[in-house]
Formats: sequence, structure tokens, C-alpha cells
Amino acid sequence: MKGTIRNATKIASVLVAMAAAGAMFPAFGNPREKLLYVSIGENSRPPIGWVQFCQDRPWECRSEASTPRDVDLTAAVRKEMERVNRFVNERIKPLTDLEHYGVIEKWTYPEDGYGDCEDYVLLKRRMLMQLGWPREALLITVVRDKKGDGHSVLTVRTNKGEFILDNQVEEILPWSQTGYRYTKRQSQSDPNIWVSLGDDRPTPYVAAQAR
Repeated sequence: MKGTIRNATKIASVLVAMAAAGAMFPAFGNPREKLLYVSIGENSRPPIGWVQFCQDRPWECRSEASTPRDVDLTAAVRKEMERVNRFVNERIKPLTDLEHYGVIEKWTYPEDGYGDCEDYVLLKRRMLMQLGWPREALLITVVRDKKGDGHSVLTVRTNKGEFILDNQVEEILPWSQTGYRYTKRQSQSDPNIWVSLGDDRPTPYVAAQAR
């Protein structure tokens, strides 16, 4: 009888502790909402391609710290984003930097109609900015593709999540549905500061997307 009472007392103590922990650490929100935005980590080193791009075009990289801004994703805005993405993907022909310039890495605008992934991204970013889109919402992003190779895409931050403009995929997808592993990207407050990226997707979900 005494042993039963002691066990009951221990169980009650555990339940009290669990309740207290629940009060300290509230339940997670809707998992679907959590997947709208990638997790931001610490500052990271800018890609060498961006550094060299800024050396070649310093006027493109001059900026002051600004307040992060997202795009209000209306139907009209969505169509404009799709139009720019489709235009660049159709007009620019893929060509590696080694074939194009004789160097392993060179970020620039594909002014002759040829370029690699970073060049597609730079042109889409410039075109959207010329249309009045905020620079703070247009973020050059480095990922690992489904083969594990390095790749660059343009992340568009909106009030309805982050969407990816990609020269390898025609459709504009939410970041969590691309099957990519996200490495780093530009900070919203300063394009010359890059931040590391985390991934809140469950491991089975990521593995399924990467197939």
C-alpha cells in the first residue's frame, strides 16, 4: 500500500513538472505556417561571385542598412513575378562560366543571351527592382540541388511566404517544395551581408522532396 502511494506521488510530481514545462514552452503553431519562411541563422561569408560582382560593379552594391520589407502577394503581383521569371528563363540560354568566360565562377548580367544560374538570378532581381519591387524582398540565395550540387535561385519574400524563381524549374514554388537544401542568402536589411539558412522541414519530408 505504501509503495502504491509513493508511486502515485511520483507520477503526480511528474505531471506537475510537465504542466509547468508546458506553461514555459507553449505548443508550436501551425506546422504549415512554420514552413512559409526559411529559418535564418548567423551571418555567413558572401559568395566569392558576389564579392567579385561588387568589385566589377560597385554602384550596384552601394547600399545603406534598411528595414526588411515583404511584397504584398496580390494576383497582379503574382502575374508580374511569373512574367519576369518566364521571360528570363526563355530568353537566356544556359552556359557555364568556364565555357562562357574561361573561369570557374563569374557573376554578371547575361547581356549576350547566355549565362549560368547566378546570371539568371541577377537579371530577374534587376528587372523586378526596375518595376518597383523592394530590394529587401528580392534575395539571392545559394542552395544545394537534388544532386547535391551548388545552385543559385532568387527568393521573393511575400506576406504569404517565400517563393523561389529558378532557371531549372518553370513553375514558381514555395521554398519548402523545391527539394533544395538552403545554404545562405542575402540579408533583407543589407544585400552585402549574407546569412546562413536553416531548415524546419521534417527529415522525411525533405527526403521525399529530394527524390
